[in-house]
Amino acid sequence: MSDPDLIDDEDQSPAAAPADLLEARIDASGLRLDKALAEAFPVLSRARLQALIAAGAVSRDGLPLTGGSAKAQPGLYVVALPPVAPATPQPEAIPLTVLYEDADLIVIDKPAGMAAHPAPGTPNGTLVNALLAHCGDSLSGIGGVARPGIVHRLDKDTSGVMVAAKTDRAHQGLSALFATHDIERTYIALTRGAPSPSRGRIETRIGRSTGDRKKMAVLKAGGREAITDYVVQATFGEPAKASGAPLAARVACTLHTGRTHQIRVHLSSKGSPILGDATYGSGSPAAAVRAGIAEAGLVRQALHAAVLGFVHPVTGEILRFETPPPTDMVRLEALLSNL
Repeated sequence: MSDPDLIDDEDQSPAAAPADLLEARIDASGLRLDKALAEAFPVLSRARLQALIAAGAVSRDGLPLTGGSAKAQPGLYVVALPPVAPATPQPEAIPLTVLYEDADLIVIDKPAGMAAHPAPGTPNGTLVNALLAHCGDSLSGIGGVARPGIVHRLDKDTSGVMVAAKTDRAHQGLSALFATHDIERTYIALTRGAPSPSRGRIETRIGRSTGDRKKMAVLKAGGREAITDYVVQATFGEPAKASGAPLAARVACTLHTGRTHQIRVHLSSKGSPILGDATYGSGSPAAAVRAGIAEAGLVRQALHAAVLGFVHPVTGEILRFETPPPTDMVRLEALLSNL
């Protein structure tokens, strides 16, 4: 399965979560190892520590330990806690705004704040949970136990149009369309300042940041090709004398590839990060813009997946869906218009 644009639809799954490492130094000897470890790591029970020792996840001075009944020796002990395995998602009766549905697929307008599928920190309340309740056993299983029906994703805090597969045939067909970028995808973003020139193409390579593996970045080498066309649809506020740029703008972005955080990274690279983007919004907007963000109640990146168009993978029908930005972005744009 191809995962087009996480967040702004992503093409690349997040890196596998590493094990959490706990460290403690034991200076005295004589206690049973599992008991000494339970005192050194009070968040873990002796039974849990015994299981971790048996799994080779506990070491002393870099050497793995094999038995909990041995006597503890002085040294630096490290416990590697494996990532929590995702549980099978359960159906949840969460209301969905359904734009289209037939026997093969369903198109919804995803609200901001809803994750596409369960993940560490978001075990429930996701689109998958809602789809399991809405579609029942008809949901495609190609996405696996944790992600049935999911062909592409929007970031939890990005709103807008998404399609999910109800049959394996539709899943395979949609995945092929996303893999070859035969999908129409346009997003609306409210940005700090405005990219210059007022329309253009951003063509870079995007990959994991070398400074922060949780972030993506424009790379000089490596990564994957990322192409975004953009048009500044409106500007707000008088240009600052120093920069000649407006205080904020409404920008339409059309994706030609689907990389993780592609739009957010690309607009930030042009010096116009998306308003409310805590990850890529380096620098602070003008005071009047900050006041507008607070008054509008925007607590996320101001990014909305407005258009999704594709050829139905089973019927061949041309489908196109368009939704307006939600209330927080509409209110913020109205406030910005008065600057």
